[in-house]
Amino acid sequence: MKGLVIKNTGSWYTVKTDDGPVVDCKVKGRFRLKGIRSTNPVAVGDRVEIVTNQEGTAFITDIADRRNYIIRKSQNLSKQSHILAANVDQAFLIVTVNYPQTSTTFIDRFLASAEAYRVPVVLVFNKTDLLDEDELHYQEMMMQLYETIGYRCVAISAVASVTSTDGMPPVKADSPSNDSRYTSVNSLLPLLTGKITLFSGNSGVGKSTIINGLVPGANLRTSEISDVHNTGMHTTTFSEMIPVSDADGSGYIIDTPGIKGFGTFDMEREELTSYFKEIFHFSKDCRFSNCTHTHEPGCAVLKALEEHYIAQSRYNSYLSMLEDKDESKYREAY
Repeated sequence: MKGLVIKNTGSWYTVKTDDGPVVDCKVKGRFRLKGIRSTNPVAVGDRVEIVTNQEGTAFITDIADRRNYIIRKSQNLSKQSHILAANVDQAFLIVTVNYPQTSTTFIDRFLASAEAYRVPVVLVFNKTDLLDEDELHYQEMMMQLYETIGYRCVAISAVASVTSTDGMPPVKADSPSNDSRYTSVNSLLPLLTGKITLFSGNSGVGKSTIINGLVPGANLRTSEISDVHNTGMHTTTFSEMIPVSDADGSGYIIDTPGIKGFGTFDMEREELTSYFKEIFHFSKDCRFSNCTHTHEPGCAVLKALEEHYIAQSRYNSYLSMLEDKDESKYREAY
């Protein structure tokens, strides 16, 4: 029997079978020994084959080839990976300029990993209603940077159409909900139609509130952010596919637990350039084909950086990922 993995709680997998029924499954013991260096050998979005025994217990016995996936280094096991989701059409990375602040290094690491596995990404800037003028200006600069590179950016306020605050401080009086610089979560609906979309981001950025606004009845749990550290707490503890109400019923949101860091996995130094679109563009003009863009003479990337065609923040992210290979460890700070 074949089906689609729609939920992963860590020990159990919920599979929607092609025949219709939803079945809770475990992974067959020998299946874990196939050399999959992952904390979760089966991921939400996987197409799988299942069998049942005489006791009525179901087991996953095989995974179909994945067309793509989003992967990061396991936080506790540096030599293993953690697959966020498989077989997705796109990813929405939820970011916030404040409450809490999402670092550009985190964004760039996620984008590079998505490029490596051919997953298009939309950057969704949330909590725009809470920002003061300086923060709004910074957000606009960030959006302009990533749009120039080639990534779609959307500025929203989850509370413009949802009453749950998901850890947001009270809305500022000088930031009315009809501010033209952002819109409600409803603006995301046309981008979700007919697609399987992974939602990811740091803990506390409002991901659960956004999904609650997009999918009536989802009722995902939300929580306050830490006043001391301006960081979020995990409210989603497992990955799950949530149907989106669209015309053909084929749209899904994959909700994943919030992540504090994004360690890259299985990226070779010589490949890294191609995962940064603008760096790859200029690298074609470097004097040496094996240029690392760090010190070599005739490096077109360093020249573009000096002339501000490449943002310093993006170049710094590139350098930090080069260091990952040397340090061979998870870098939680990102």
